[in-house]
Amino acid sequence: MRFPLLCSALALSLIIAGGTQAAAATYTGKDSRLEWTQLESWNTSGKPVDLVRSLDGKYTFILNDQQQIVVYDQQGAVQGQIPVSKGVRAIDIAPQGEFLYLIDQDAASFTSIAIDFVLDIDTTGSPLKGDPQSPVSIVVFTDFQCPYCIKLAPLLDEVYEKNKDKVKVYFKNMPLQFHEMAEPAALAALAAGEQGKFWEFHDKLFSSAQLSPQTINTIGRDLGLDMAKFDNDLKSPMLRQKLGKDMSDAQKAGVTGTPTVYINGRKLKQRSLQGFQSMIDEELTKGGK
Repeated sequence: MRFPLLCSALALSLIIAGGTQAAAATYTGKDSRLEWTQLESWNTSGKPVDLVRSLDGKYTFILNDQQQIVVYDQQGAVQGQIPVSKGVRAIDIAPQGEFLYLIDQDAASFTSIAIDFVLDIDTTGSPLKGDPQSPVSIVVFTDFQCPYCIKLAPLLDEVYEKNKDKVKVYFKNMPLQFHEMAEPAALAALAAGEQGKFWEFHDKLFSSAQLSPQTINTIGRDLGLDMAKFDNDLKSPMLRQKLGKDMSDAQKAGVTGTPTVYINGRKLKQRSLQGFQSMIDEELTKGGK
């Protein structure tokens, strides 16, 4: 069913109205049984023909009379334009905007298009492995208690060792609520980072058979950390802010599960050595490296 993927009928009419050459009306009012309030409005490129919106509301796709589908974000900023055939009169979209569907009336055809967004992910202050000047940036959103993240860790190490002169790896925490030890482990790794041993702590967390407060303390002692400072840093509001920033960055990127990996802002879909290498090589080709 198509309609749940769209904004409401009222909001749809508001956005399309915003694309006319005349000044867009303001839609706020009420009658005896209905009240309506304008939520958003922006001018469109060309005259709108059809519109769809991803289920999460992050992206709006407007088919116009210039044989284009223009993609907008939630603020109305253009994210890209997709040229289409003249006969395309209707469009639809998968829930998260990962696939776009076209109906060409002239050719009597249906077309499915895979959509990938290149994201700008803020890595300021995130633990970094590698040369900051490396051309390929790998950003990993992960959870220390997630079994899939545990499996990814050695693969990521292999990818890094194979490409260490070309890639840098940024770590972003995304502890899932149903993993009891995920958040304490994330804070502990960040606290170890205050003593320059984030990645060593990271490796031992992922190689531990089971996480517990005792495991975390044992790792800290084994790494020779100043345990008094470590315990104080665990309670630091600054580390809580770092963790909160990671989770906020995950939300902005639309991350819904762990592990999630981005390579130069592109989401990795095939979590294998071949999948990593293919995307890394593509990014190096783009940069002429």
